[in-house]
Amino acid sequence: MDIQKIFQSFNDLQVLIVGDVMLDSYIWGSVERVSPEAPVPVVSVRKRDVRLGGAANVALNVQALGAKPILCALIGDDDAGKKLLQNLSEHGISKEGIVVSGERPTTVKTRVIASHQHVVRVDEESDAVASGGEEKLLLEKIKTLLPKCQVVIFEDYDKGVLNATIIEKTVAMANKLGIPTVVDPKKRNFLSYKNVTLFKPNLKELREGLKMEVDAANHQQVTSAVELLKAKLIDAATQLSMFITERFDISNEKQLEFIKNTIDNSGSEAFSLLRNTAYSISESFFFLLIIPVFSALILYNRQLLSNALYDIFPAERKNTIHEILVE
Repeated sequence: MDIQKIFQSFNDLQVLIVGDVMLDSYIWGSVERVSPEAPVPVVSVRKRDVRLGGAANVALNVQALGAKPILCALIGDDDAGKKLLQNLSEHGISKEGIVVSGERPTTVKTRVIASHQHVVRVDEESDAVASGGEEKLLLEKIKTLLPKCQVVIFEDYDKGVLNATIIEKTVAMANKLGIPTVVDPKKRNFLSYKNVTLFKPNLKELREGLKMEVDAANHQQVTSAVELLKAKLIDAATQLSMFITERFDISNEKQLEFIKNTIDNSGSEAFSLLRNTAYSISESFFFLLIIPVFSALILYNRQLLSNALYDIFPAERKNTIHEILVE
């Protein structure tokens, strides 16, 4: 696919963006004197501007690529919240996923700029984790909006919209529907994004999230950090799915039959099945390796094996696997 077709394909996408929205407010002016009240500059205001920030700015970028963004976020029941909604309308961005809460203010970051210098920034916000009521409303929105989207973006600024429950339930719903999940993380929820499709920390976030020093110029340190991150973000069932997928051709009827027979016989007759079945030497070798894995999981964690197999088998085979596992 050439680059033009890739960009054209964005026109068919709806993107659910879950995260922290905010207003970026700017005050431009000039400084000609120092305050007599304190040794600080006096800014004579020339212009004010308000722009979409945080996850709302990501929505603007997604829209600029040609896709349709749908925001799911919390804002306050205040003037800043009304301005944010108005700004979304002016840009033609859907507001159907926005939850207006009386429990927090709308996040506003005001930058004062004078003579091309950033003098000060004033933040109006709450970073409290979403309350039970806010969480319930957000999950209801996500459950409604997710099925009509083709990708989910988590845009986390540690302002409280995203928590472990919302992340876990949204990822589970998306994975069940086969919808990719993409994460721009922050420190608080760094290790909560298990089994997502794409996880994109910057170097500072990687260091903070893993609580380890990582030198970008040290290839071994970077590789070790990435492997540690993968181990923490991929759960046991998914790791087993990957293990099985790497070693089995699930479209191969003989290999599928071996898996079914091993599970159906609870591992106790697996060696006999292997000996009495016309498998090649190479197939038998792989099956000998996998028997102890299946046997242990059947005995100690049947649900884990069920989850792993359900994830990797095509839809027309899942009912058969499910029937065997629940017997």
